[in-house]
Amino acid sequence: MGCLFNFDNYKNNIALITNDREVTYKELDQLSYEVGMLLDNKSLVLLVCTNTIDSIISYIGIIKSGAKCLLVANTDIESLLEKYKPQYVFSPIEKNINAKVIKEFGSYIACKTNFDVDYEINNELAILLTTSGSTGSPKFVRLSYNNIVSNTTSISEYLKIKSSDRAITTMPMNYTYGLSIINTHLANGASLILTDESLMSKIFWSLIKEKKATNFGGVPYTYEMLKKLRFERVNLPDLKYITQAGGKLNKKLVLDFYEVCSKKNIKFYVMYGQTEATSRMSYLPLESLPEKAGSIGIAIPDGKFLIKDDKGCEIEDIDVRGELVYIGNNVSYGYSQSYHDLKEGDKNYGCLHTGDLATKDADDYFYIVGRKNRFIKVYGNRVNLDEFEHIITSYGYECVCTGEDDKLNIFLTDNTIEKLFLFNKLMKDTGLNKSAFNLVYIDSIPRSDSGKIIYYKLDSGE
Repeated sequence: MGCLFNFDNYKNNIALITNDREVTYKELDQLSYEVGMLLDNKSLVLLVCTNTIDSIISYIGIIKSGAKCLLVANTDIESLLEKYKPQYVFSPIEKNINAKVIKEFGSYIACKTNFDVDYEINNELAILLTTSGSTGSPKFVRLSYNNIVSNTTSISEYLKIKSSDRAITTMPMNYTYGLSIINTHLANGASLILTDESLMSKIFWSLIKEKKATNFGGVPYTYEMLKKLRFERVNLPDLKYITQAGGKLNKKLVLDFYEVCSKKNIKFYVMYGQTEATSRMSYLPLESLPEKAGSIGIAIPDGKFLIKDDKGCEIEDIDVRGELVYIGNNVSYGYSQSYHDLKEGDKNYGCLHTGDLATKDADDYFYIVGRKNRFIKVYGNRVNLDEFEHIITSYGYECVCTGEDDKLNIFLTDNTIEKLFLFNKLMKDTGLNKSAFNLVYIDSIPRSDSGKIIYYKLDSGE
């Protein structure tokens, strides 16, 4: 990991930027070294993440020391402390941690915990990240140093990240996509504009203009908000490219942003990834739009996709759905549920069964068509809930669908949509009997900090 965060060639470059402070790579190197001196390479450190200078300093210091970093959101961490029993906790000063403070730096403190447990940690383990799922599970993905270096190198290659780039943060640091933007920019001597402000904040748009951001990333929900904010009217002369991952962006929005970005001379990258693959697995080459809109594109450099049937055999024919399987050095070692699992080695051996259903076209471009576990049976008919959601959103309605056999729940945010009208339209377009439909009006779709839908918070009312 030292080769990833070797800042010798970028000492005078600006690494971190906030509204009122700038930190050079030379300063970042020194400050993170001081943090790392507190640790040994056998320890586990729980890092409470924020998009701040001191959080980044902590992360770099932990990684460069050889210690293992468990990245979590700035929420209740008591259950995680019990499950993982870290030797250290790094957190914002205001967080109430029941541990001995051994260093205070800026807005953060480093604490030594009282856990008297001796457990083995795999030497190759670098970080632990929450899974990309939104179920609230404490399950973490075990990522090695090689996983991070491999994915960072591949992403840097296809995005052509340069030291002159400036990315503004739009996602939590402990979210795999947000962390990958941090890793790729720091690995290339580029700059990070740090903020926890949302796109709905005037402060965010002031920062992106004043600090001359050249790029940002976003999940599908980010792009839905940008559409509502009329992104096409926003004047951002320094913006060079934007990226999208963290879920499938519907084809209409892909085409809308392709058109807007083309007019503004901004590059628009559609990508696909999972925490289990460190971050990204594919990207849609710029020249393939608009023709390939709706596709996740091709595998990243040094990666490979296969589509397999239910028997595990490769599907080579075009337009035949099966499970998408990814092969690459960025595939994680597996999962952990507690400190007992940290001694485990690589259980995936560079091969990830994504759980996504996909097809490929004649040019070997791949298309996600649903999730293996997002199927129900409705009166004998197999229904893909993702495809059903897509049908309703194509009508112009914001919706989420859940269900069980013979019951399909439709959650709408617009209570002016008449139930019988919608059901009759769905019957006509899908052939399903409307008696299986259950309509629920909700104020808003529950989402995680990274914009993913939290399905378990939806109440069908029955």
